[in-house]
Amino acid sequence: MKFFGFRGGVHPPDNKVQTATKATEKMASPKMVYIPLQQHIGAPLDPLVKVGDTVLKGQKIADSTAFMSTTIHSPVSGTVKKIEQRVFPLMGKANTIVIENDGRDEWCELEKIENWQEASKEDLLKLIREKGIVGIGGASFPTHIKLNPPKDCPIDTLVLNGAECEPYLNSDNRLMLEDPMAIVEGIKIIKKILGIDNAVIGIEENKPLAIASMKKACEGTGIEVLPLHTKYPQGGEKQLIKAVLDREVPSGKLPASVGVVVQNTGTAAAIYRGVVLGQPLIEKIVTVSGKAIKEPKNLKVVIGTPFSELLDYCGVEREKIDKLVMGGPMMGMAQFTEEVPVIKGTGGLLALTKEETNYTKPQACISCGKCVDVCPMHLVPFMYARLAVKGEWENLGQYNLMDCIECGSCAYICPANRPLTEAIKIGKAKLRAIKK
Repeated sequence: MKFFGFRGGVHPPDNKVQTATKATEKMASPKMVYIPLQQHIGAPLDPLVKVGDTVLKGQKIADSTAFMSTTIHSPVSGTVKKIEQRVFPLMGKANTIVIENDGRDEWCELEKIENWQEASKEDLLKLIREKGIVGIGGASFPTHIKLNPPKDCPIDTLVLNGAECEPYLNSDNRLMLEDPMAIVEGIKIIKKILGIDNAVIGIEENKPLAIASMKKACEGTGIEVLPLHTKYPQGGEKQLIKAVLDREVPSGKLPASVGVVVQNTGTAAAIYRGVVLGQPLIEKIVTVSGKAIKEPKNLKVVIGTPFSELLDYCGVEREKIDKLVMGGPMMGMAQFTEEVPVIKGTGGLLALTKEETNYTKPQACISCGKCVDVCPMHLVPFMYARLAVKGEWENLGQYNLMDCIECGSCAYICPANRPLTEAIKIGKAKLRAIKK
């Protein structure tokens, strides 16, 4: 298949070498786990347990009757100690179930469909929802909804996102090296659900071993592996579709409108484990890196593990931390405390020093247009900052603000160090408030 590429984008330093060749280590489950009930796009969940209840590993502990929702399961066996509002890594606070781990790792009975080839689409989607599977790439969109697009949007191609374009992160890379067959089997299940034959895995060229691993695993399956140029944000859904298929998703539309479904490689593996092995989504591979970390690692941890325990495990030098970020440095969320837990969308934890954050005081915009040149969505970021400063929030909509994917390319390239991404996020919040 031909590589088409996409307009714009930037080339930040990879900083992947620190963990690219380090095998994933399984970290022991902590004594206490903290499970927020808002780990996906959509409605928050209601607890199915109460304080004092004994729970088993893999047991469903929260659900909702809302359409845009999925489930949450206990990652350990133990006792529910609290259900309370606690600090949440994606801003503010969220209702959280606190479970004391009894160390026994006793699993509940797991529902599965080993012979999935003969299962119906409806049964597969129902099980995927029951296993709490969401997009692992960071957006955390409920997977069972994404795999059931509107009937007026016929799907012909599945695109697997193995780009992992964010600097520092290697969680997808290690998965493609260490468990490629789980990804391939998950792709087969997705193809069965969508009723399609075409599937392409896009992987950036800076991961040659992962490309080779996936090509070998895909032999004889009809699944194609396409090397992508190393450029950020190659892993954005719309950018990936343009690069792989040369199709442009219209403004305000979803990939299904051009016949495509995009899934992360980790999500495909989670689908395989959920359907065939019966395992709910209760653990994640997290890259822990940054110059304040003595031993950067790729860790497999249970969801609900406090960030502080990951940092201690990797030998953090706290006095050197200038910024703690969940995710990558471009789109990640800065944290004001270590006492927040790993959630389903956590792919990395970066303890960055002043040398890495390289903060420079913002200066006046010089109208150089570099932010326009690198914007992968063909937008005019400098206008968002100008209007935000004036408080002209309603005028932001005239410049298609809501199309912005908040990749941070504009802020990265800006010679005046304008906080463009910050202005965009604030502007989106203001526009949503105005429309209510």
